[in-house]
Amino acid sequence: MLVKLSLSVNGKPVSAEVEGRTLLVDFLREHLRLTGTHVGCDTAQCGACTVHIDGMAVKSCNLLAVQAEGASVLTIEGVAPAEGELHPMQEAFRQHHGLQCGFCTPGMVMSALDLVKQHPDPSEEEVRAGLDGNLCRCTGYQNIVAAIRAGARALHG
Repeated sequence: MLVKLSLSVNGKPVSAEVEGRTLLVDFLREHLRLTGTHVGCDTAQCGACTVHIDGMAVKSCNLLAVQAEGASVLTIEGVAPAEGELHPMQEAFRQHHGLQCGFCTPGMVMSALDLVKQHPDPSEEEVRAGLDGNLCRCTGYQNIVAAIRAGARALHG
């Protein structure tokens, strides 16, 4: 059974008909071709699918698309200020080598943006606690923590 869905994605209105069981991550990737949101574990354990809904970080593999009805969804594709530019948090990840394979990076950036909204000058402990639920199998987290703290400084002075 198809269900009508209307929401905003990266500041643009989107309407579609989806099966009621369609996950938000699948809607973003398959219907809208926003493939920066990754599917890692399908159980909301790894954080690779993190997006913002109405300004709050959520794991999109754990939500049905219809649960985002009327909401504002922000994906990694929507964080940069303009085409060809990086958001300050993305730039911090680049400068501080906060990625290796890059698979977890979009979810890490989305979680980091939510974290620094709540903690404009996060300590290392706050960053590590804020990343609980985001897994990286490559970096060992030290560079990710440094990147998030640098990104916070770039955003909040």
